[in-house]
Amino acid sequence: MIRYAKPTTLDEALALLGEGAWRVLAGGTDFYPAQGAKPFRDNVLDINGLVCLRGIAETESHWVLGARTTWTDLVRHPLPAAFDALKQAAREVGSLQIQNVASIAGNLCNASPAADGVPGLLVLDAEVELRSAATTRYLALQDFILGNRRTALLPGEMVTAVRVPKHAAAGTSAFVKLGARRYLVISIAMVAARLVIDKGIVTEAAVSVGSCSAVASRLSGVEAVLRGKPALSTLADAVLSAPMAELSPIADVRGTAEYRLDAARELVARAVLGACGLTNDNRMVAA
Repeated sequence: MIRYAKPTTLDEALALLGEGAWRVLAGGTDFYPAQGAKPFRDNVLDINGLVCLRGIAETESHWVLGARTTWTDLVRHPLPAAFDALKQAAREVGSLQIQNVASIAGNLCNASPAADGVPGLLVLDAEVELRSAATTRYLALQDFILGNRRTALLPGEMVTAVRVPKHAAAGTSAFVKLGARRYLVISIAMVAARLVIDKGIVTEAAVSVGSCSAVASRLSGVEAVLRGKPALSTLADAVLSAPMAELSPIADVRGTAEYRLDAARELVARAVLGACGLTNDNRMVAA
């Protein structure tokens, strides 16, 4: 018999997870399209009654985003400028209706290479809080998403929060996404960049690209090239010659692998300039 449960406390939810296999239902924006017209074959654990998992809190060491926090919640919450890239990405997650119900943790657990929220969280050094009835553990986001539709979740676990360390919530950031149209589209490539600038010099750089490999990736070569350089429009030229060995795009109906690589490099340049507060309107990529 297929079971449906809607617990009202986290302890109850974790106890149920410890009893057997469940599909966790949060916002449902990925859950229901994936299910389609097929009959349910798995137990469904509806966590929408867990009020404790929704909202954003600040501790001495972290910003904590509850697993059920929606993209609209994120956009509306006052956060440091380092979160601007994530907020920009949040505004491009589907439609406004989807943003109102889709959860941040759901976007991560879906583990799509084109998940809009992942690059913005990667440049914030985000970690995922995983809880079971027995224990709580923390994984860096880059270690949580293992591949297309694959995560490091263990049996009996659920994501309860996403945490951003205060030291990584410094500087300014920007997000750039390329698709066949402006909204309601799966990205061809997308980039988040976060820079810390001191006295006109880039002292810290974090750059992440999504939709150009099985898992969104930080670009260590680009970050190394940017550090120590003046925060000027010439940063774009530095990006265009920097190594991007982490990217391994596929070819599909949205674009060839070669096009994705070219687009990603251009988008990195734009995102870096955006994080500096600079614009370069002559640098355009056509979808």
